[in-house]
Amino acid sequence: MRLEIYGILVLGLMVFALALETARAEEQAKEQVVKFGISADYYTKYIWRGQNVDDKSVFQPAVSVSAHGFTGSIWGNMDMTNKSLTAPDNAGEFSEFDYTLDYSGTMPGIDWLGFSVGTIYYRFPNTVFEPTTEIYGGLSLPKVPLSPYFKWYRDVDEIDGSYFQFGIGHTIEKIYTFNEKCYCGLQLGASYGCGNAAYNKGYFGVDSGQLNDFTLTAGLPFCMDTWMIRPSINYSTMLSNSIRDATERSDNIWTGVGISTSF
Repeated sequence: MRLEIYGILVLGLMVFALALETARAEEQAKEQVVKFGISADYYTKYIWRGQNVDDKSVFQPAVSVSAHGFTGSIWGNMDMTNKSLTAPDNAGEFSEFDYTLDYSGTMPGIDWLGFSVGTIYYRFPNTVFEPTTEIYGGLSLPKVPLSPYFKWYRDVDEIDGSYFQFGIGHTIEKIYTFNEKCYCGLQLGASYGCGNAAYNKGYFGVDSGQLNDFTLTAGLPFCMDTWMIRPSINYSTMLSNSIRDATERSDNIWTGVGISTSF
């Protein structure tokens, strides 16, 4: 294992241990709470880090459980047609499952600095792709205008490369209120992604670090009692010419609608 991977793991464990100790102290003074979440999303395309995985309709359900800053989740992608670029003739079958374990919170004594560390295991049933694993770490400034954040994803299996994401976002929780239990919000986001040489070689055959994708999102979520309905529109483009040349569809616009709740 390369030296930089050890560095990521050590840094992640340090942040994890520090945050866990703070969480334990806080939890001694309050009741322990476990939360469950479920969601189901429909999108006209499946775009991942600017890559057009499926150019037609997909269904993406997810379940999660959270406690004391930890969240474990399972997310799936089902192809709704036979037009998937990665799994043709796959209508009605799942082509991907992501298993994620995340720990998030704010740094002790620095409530304006958020962090997250975790791991994602990707499995690709009904395709020719081998499973792989990423670890990641991130920092965010939730109290700063536009809530900027940075995340570092490191594939430690099949790709053995790093992807870096920089983003901003803004949420207005209630732009219109129907009643106390039904209201509409606005969510806006933008992100840049870039990959190092190993990441780009693994995904695109480009043996150099490059800017990868630029993505814009706009959502209009509205609440109905304990349920959230989330229509959205999204745009993504590949930035570097070498990455664009290696990508079948470099510019994508897609829409979606989802429903979710927690209890």
